[in-house]
Amino acid sequence: MKRLILTVIGKDRLGLVEILSNTLVEHNANWLVSNLSHLSGYFAGVVEIEVAEDNLEILTSALTQIDELKIDIHDDLGEELPEGQEIEFVITGNDRKGIVQELASIITHKGGSIIHFTSSRQTAPNWGGGLFHAVAKVYLPVGMNADVIAEALEGLASDIIVDLDEAC
Repeated sequence: MKRLILTVIGKDRLGLVEILSNTLVEHNANWLVSNLSHLSGYFAGVVEIEVAEDNLEILTSALTQIDELKIDIHDDLGEELPEGQEIEFVITGNDRKGIVQELASIITHKGGSIIHFTSSRQTAPNWGGGLFHAVAKVYLPVGMNADVIAEALEGLASDIIVDLDEAC
């Protein structure tokens, strides 16, 4: 069996997940893991699939023929994270230009690695503008203390609140 990573993007419309999943089923591929979103009129995502080597060529051809989606196909590198732990940081604060860069920089420089990140901006007049909310699943090597990263993130500004979920 061959594992592949698909990156997909297209103008959002009803039925895109069905079209993609039907194509995979028709060519004996198994949908393993995905992260899909609607972003400003587009449907975008990443999907990990598994397919028999015998079906790889015909599946690749079928995926490239889906007019509604631009699909890039990548070989699975088969790399796993070394021993460590995954911690979820839930971050909330006033939105501002560069906030994701600041968060990513702190996490990286403290020794963590972001393995999943979702963010949103909501209107919050009581907060003086937009409210930034993010959930960052972070890989920490053995011996790394999540509180060190949380304290550094909260040190960015007085309005930033960080909650930890160590059971993710």
